[in-house]
Amino acid sequence: MTKWDKSKLPSRHVSVGPERAPHRSYYYAMGMTEEEIAQPLVGVVTTWNEAAPCNITLDRQAQAAKKGVADHAGSPREFTTITVTDGIAMGHQGMKSSLVSREIIADSIELTMRGHCYDAMVGLAGCDKSLPGVMMAMARLNVPSVFMYGGSILPGRFRDRDVTVQDVFEAVGAHAAGNMSEEDLFELECVACPSAGSCGGQFTANTMACVSEAIGLAIPGSAGAPAPYETRDEYAYHSGRMVMELLKTGLRPRDILTRKAFENAATVVAASGGSTNAGLHLPALAAECGIEFDLHDVAEIFKRTPYIADLKPGGKFVAKDMFEIGGVPVLLKALLDGGFIHGDCITVSGKTMAENLADVEFPTDQVVVYPVTNPLSPTGGVVGLRGNLAPEGAIVKVAGMKNLVFTGTARCFDCEEDAFSAVERRDYKEGEVLVIRYEGPKGGPGMREMLATTAAIYGQGMGDKVALITDGRFSGATRGFCIGHVGPEAAVGGPIGLLKDGDSITIDADQGTITVDLSDAELEARRKEWKPRETDYQSGTLWKYAQTVGSAEKGAVTHPGAKAEKHVYADI
Repeated sequence: MTKWDKSKLPSRHVSVGPERAPHRSYYYAMGMTEEEIAQPLVGVVTTWNEAAPCNITLDRQAQAAKKGVADHAGSPREFTTITVTDGIAMGHQGMKSSLVSREIIADSIELTMRGHCYDAMVGLAGCDKSLPGVMMAMARLNVPSVFMYGGSILPGRFRDRDVTVQDVFEAVGAHAAGNMSEEDLFELECVACPSAGSCGGQFTANTMACVSEAIGLAIPGSAGAPAPYETRDEYAYHSGRMVMELLKTGLRPRDILTRKAFENAATVVAASGGSTNAGLHLPALAAECGIEFDLHDVAEIFKRTPYIADLKPGGKFVAKDMFEIGGVPVLLKALLDGGFIHGDCITVSGKTMAENLADVEFPTDQVVVYPVTNPLSPTGGVVGLRGNLAPEGAIVKVAGMKNLVFTGTARCFDCEEDAFSAVERRDYKEGEVLVIRYEGPKGGPGMREMLATTAAIYGQGMGDKVALITDGRFSGATRGFCIGHVGPEAAVGGPIGLLKDGDSITIDADQGTITVDLSDAELEARRKEWKPRETDYQSGTLWKYAQTVGSAEKGAVTHPGAKAEKHVYADI
């Protein structure tokens, strides 16, 4: 039986001494015993809801995590926070809520933990923004924490092939182009998502799940098993057990989240052809630790990392396939053996990355993850760009792309709806660069993803015949020559807001450049004529977000981060 000294734990403020009798009376009201109140109070937070399959199993997994805490002398206190699920928010005004939800998730976890003085945390998340949101809260609070992914969806089967929701988005374009019947589209939508779990390809959820292991916040192997598998409950139990170990040893998130750990995370994103959204979430998580790690730092690592995991949307396989050959540890082992990741980084297991991977064998009888000596391509699946059109940078996923250079004339749209409408009408030409602007963090507000538009282009067979650039974002499921996070954004007078139809734009993902064929003098003359716009969101959460959000280059964060803090919650 562990006897805990609460003199340095936050929960002493709500559970120790005669003056806390009223607080303890609340715990007795919930059926807690004197012994349980004397133990550390561990927040077990999930993003469970009935909005989408991504989160629907998290309540089940939370019970297993709570048992892991309770069996190891802790008192678990379950709570939930919101999610906005991109698959359902996509293609309409609801997508403005998506990135904002990352901040709300982190903020609401912070407030719950602070308000109730919990000592440690287990966080389970399933959807794109909920993974970084939960991890950001862990770093911000800096209490002992273990992260766990809720697991991916099983692949659907359509006409003897594996399909994901990406296929359904692209089928909308095929249907609009007259290449798919309404009956076939209906048949596909009914079979594409056959179980609980997050999108199955290497889209944002699975990308950030890989990050959770690579950065050291999750138990090795925990990201792999699909959501319906009961082995997830075992990982959840051990996540609860592990957080109690961390309370004993005092190992905290910021001890784990070092500069080297962020480099490991970016390496895994590139090696797996992961989502461009990682270029937003890694800088935001770094800011919570007081570490400078912006889009350009991420891009530098992308540039030197081989692309070795053949995962959708650029490749053939889904998360379940990688799980079946050994999961994220196999990918990490290949990168470690090739000298691409730092093996000396400490992880929540209490061991270093190299120690975690010591017994992992790289399987040679599979074609999901390639050895670094024989990569799918010698540089990462994601590339950073910079130039006079994007002085603060931009990002493109090149995994699976053959042509990495594109020159074309601008066709400008001031919101996604107008662009999607033109694509649906096929009112665009081969060789054009479609520009969607005023969709950035401030200008949207909320920096929407453009999957509906890019998937429709792909479904019309035009994926390699046009390019698309935006100060908004792209889904992890996007493929084709699609450049996001262009900064500065149009709303603050960035060059993307100064473009006119017919301007010549060159994108070179080999050289990492994005330029418009205009002189500095011409850009300056246009800047003088430019006037800021007012969005439709002049009240409510989206207005509030627009007042505080920074540039995509730094992660689109809404507060100064650890660099400015005067105290750390864990030490109150």
